[in-house]
Amino acid sequence: MRALLVVNPRATTTSERARDVLVRALRSAVDLTVSYTERRGHATRLARDAAESGIDLVVTLGGDGTVNEAVNGLLTAPTALDGLSATPADRLPALAVVPGGSTNVFARALGMPRDWADGTSVILDGLRDGRHRVIGLGRADDRYFCFTAGLGWDAATIRRVEQSRLRGRTSTPALYMRATFGQFFTGLDRKDPPLTLERPDETPDTGLATVIVQNTAPWTYVGDRPVHLNPDASFDLGLDVTALRRLTIAAGARTVTQLAWRSGDPRGKQVLRLHDIAEFTVVASRPQPFQLDGDYLGERQKVHFVSVPSALRVIC
Repeated sequence: MRALLVVNPRATTTSERARDVLVRALRSAVDLTVSYTERRGHATRLARDAAESGIDLVVTLGGDGTVNEAVNGLLTAPTALDGLSATPADRLPALAVVPGGSTNVFARALGMPRDWADGTSVILDGLRDGRHRVIGLGRADDRYFCFTAGLGWDAATIRRVEQSRLRGRTSTPALYMRATFGQFFTGLDRKDPPLTLERPDETPDTGLATVIVQNTAPWTYVGDRPVHLNPDASFDLGLDVTALRRLTIAAGARTVTQLAWRSGDPRGKQVLRLHDIAEFTVVASRPQPFQLDGDYLGERQKVHFVSVPSALRVIC
């Protein structure tokens, strides 16, 4: 079996020694090539080239951003678009994820352990036993996502965190919580919520302050705790949506409390929840922060979301 290991050298929870151990372990099971990312978006190019060259397996060592780039490389390779009878998962290399970031939501949602060494053992066992899982993905316009996307509050929170990291702060659960509270109480427009969610043959849902899309559960983690918005979201179904309507300070405080101290699952008349949706569009009256898989991608005024079933084989 031919495999490519895509390494983000800035991965926060691994060292050069750990990477050497990982490479030796993988080379005991596969014919391995190792490539290091050099810039944002480089993992996409590496994974696309691997798919075009007939590689059997792509392994990532990094955080959720590295995984998202690699997935987009695989799903946009010509191999993924060839043929009409088979799903992309049948035509593409399999994906294995070694957790190397600060949160690793995708890997943990697949049931992978948080430690990179334990994760490597799971991958080696899966390769030996031929164990894999076929999962669906989400697509936002022309970009795929593994576990979440959002416009509004959550994306603005991620923007705050990324700005803090550029100033030298370390990514920790406490940093995310401060950014979440700060964005909610100082950056959320309660008087004129800008978002509308449109579904085919349905009445539009208007007056939304933020829209969060899930392709699996949980939505994220705070340390060891999973945070659930739509607990029934699944890789095997369509997309789930949680949207917050016009929120007063009191209603917002209750929602933030549910997110922070009750592991999520917010409820109330100002919360819109949708389950197993195949397709929808979010339109904003003014540009809104936008994120995919925890990466801030700038501002958007319209995003079309689609569920993509049976998109990828993953070793788990």
